[in-house]
Amino acid sequence: MDLHRNLGFLLKDVSRLYTRRFEERAQALALTLPQCKALAYLANNEGVSQKRLAELTEIDPMSLVRILDRMEADGWVQRRSDPDDRRARSLAVTEKAKPLVAHIWNLAVETRGEALAGLSPEQRTQLVELLELIHKNLLALKPLADDAARTSSLAPRKSGSSDR
Repeated sequence: MDLHRNLGFLLKDVSRLYTRRFEERAQALALTLPQCKALAYLANNEGVSQKRLAELTEIDPMSLVRILDRMEADGWVQRRSDPDDRRARSLAVTEKAKPLVAHIWNLAVETRGEALAGLSPEQRTQLVELLELIHKNLLALKPLADDAARTSSLAPRKSGSSDR
């Protein structure tokens, strides 16, 4: 097995398994991963707009509206008028939600501990540093020029087809 060739598959599978384990824990709170993510990001970014929270969490804006509606009804989130833009609303976590946010972070710590079991503190640090470097590299990439044309030119041709 070529480890370099399978890097993408391995990263995706690790992410899937890690997410599944966290979601198993979050079931005790009757929360979904997107709800946990929205609360955790909001707690660390008080005053952001719904649009910005959607960007930070990578949650579809319409889905985020429904999540925020529920959390507002539960008394966990407040929508406030933005003094700089009357069309925009800034978001805040309520006092009622702060113990819940702390519990979400504890679930993350437990999940991370299981995932990193067997790694020394130095290995854990190195792993995070290497993943941050990969993340930085991928963020810095420019979009490929004509991706559809490039992909179709790489596709295998059917036997008997011509170049007309």
